[in-house]
Amino acid sequence: MKNEASSTSEAREPDASLTAELVARSVAGAQKPLSDTVGELARQCVLDWVGVALAGSQDALARLLREQAEEDGGTPVASIVGSGGVRLSVRQAALVNGATGHALDYDDANVAAQGHVTAAVLPAVLAVGEANGASGEEVLRAFAAGYEMAGAVGQYLGRTHYELGFHGTATVGSFGAACAAALLMGLDAQSTAIALGIAGTQAGGMKAQFGTMCKPLHAGKAAENGVVGAQLAARGFTGCRDLLAAPQGFGAATSPEPDVRAALAPPPGGSYLNGNLFRYHAACYGTHATLEAVRALCVEHDLTAGMITRIDLDVESRARAMCNIARPESGLQAKFSLRLNAALAVLGEDTASPAIYSDAIVSRTDLVAVRDRVNVHFMPPDWPPMASMVRITTCDGRVLQKVHDSSVPDPDLARQRDRLTRKFMALAVPVVGSARAVEIERAIGALDRMVDIRSLMSLLRQPKETAL
Repeated sequence: MKNEASSTSEAREPDASLTAELVARSVAGAQKPLSDTVGELARQCVLDWVGVALAGSQDALARLLREQAEEDGGTPVASIVGSGGVRLSVRQAALVNGATGHALDYDDANVAAQGHVTAAVLPAVLAVGEANGASGEEVLRAFAAGYEMAGAVGQYLGRTHYELGFHGTATVGSFGAACAAALLMGLDAQSTAIALGIAGTQAGGMKAQFGTMCKPLHAGKAAENGVVGAQLAARGFTGCRDLLAAPQGFGAATSPEPDVRAALAPPPGGSYLNGNLFRYHAACYGTHATLEAVRALCVEHDLTAGMITRIDLDVESRARAMCNIARPESGLQAKFSLRLNAALAVLGEDTASPAIYSDAIVSRTDLVAVRDRVNVHFMPPDWPPMASMVRITTCDGRVLQKVHDSSVPDPDLARQRDRLTRKFMALAVPVVGSARAVEIERAIGALDRMVDIRSLMSLLRQPKETAL
């Protein structure tokens, strides 16, 4: 059924469109209690995003966006994370929090959705939920539904969408955010489909922006697009009800092979959340397999930089346009450099700390010396996404090899939660203090029993000195 979008969508009745079918699934899913596994994964996504957003709130990007939003004005009903008490309008909060949560490039990702789903969907859900006084369970259900929509849209557009230069966080994420916001606002199926169309017609985001502030802006714009789509649809604003599969619609315009069958196929394990990938290095996810493999080889063989003559990396071809900045000139660019990250791993630097990716790090002579011994090889299209084969050649002639695949989630959810909790505390404590960080972590752990999401948002916006 590949390439069928343009040939079949005219023959479909409006209520039988691809968008309508995906919306119907989302509505049905949002009306049922989440399974234990999906509920736990959703809470883990919230915990992880809140940690990286609190840390990201200290970034210059977050300050600039807050200043612009405050200058623009609006009804202050939605909290800005880590802002010291600032509240803005719903769409402004979605934008600012969305970009803030992706500022450090340390949030989760999903291969099927081709981007950072939580960073695009959750800020929209939290802004709408706070404004409407939604319960924690309603927030989790809407988030999970938006996540599933993003996964289906990502599969529909296919890998070539990303390869053309579109950043799925911005494009795919806009549809997920619109779905979640519309469901949380109580829109009917037809209005939800229109909300997706309104969001999609605003969606953009080019990979050429990687290494600049515009990459995290993509997540913010996706969240804002979703909110605006739902808000306007609720007022009766009109739009294409099947923008995804319509002739000259989103699929036809942004992918050479949109695949309806892939969009409608059940996700592995019944939920795209099962494929959520959490990050434990504060760099582009495309560098993680290399970091893990290089570090493991250095530990196993007690290697130091002086013992290494050459490092060869075999990576997916998509990495060429994702994380192949050979000689980064800033801390932001360093996050997208396979070569520099391999050097960081060799030298044992703490890549779990966002602070390591500073502007100063790119000119450190010891790192540059190792960086320039790294050679990147791009594999054929059938190479596993997010997998890296590392070969280290030593001065005594040994060739040491290690493969790591970062596309495989941890199947042990309890172990994953423990690891995420440690990551959360490391990111949150410097911003809100130990006591508040513990309170936030516990609140998120019981989110499905929270009567009003405003109690969590109050914790996230208050200044560090305020005792609640």
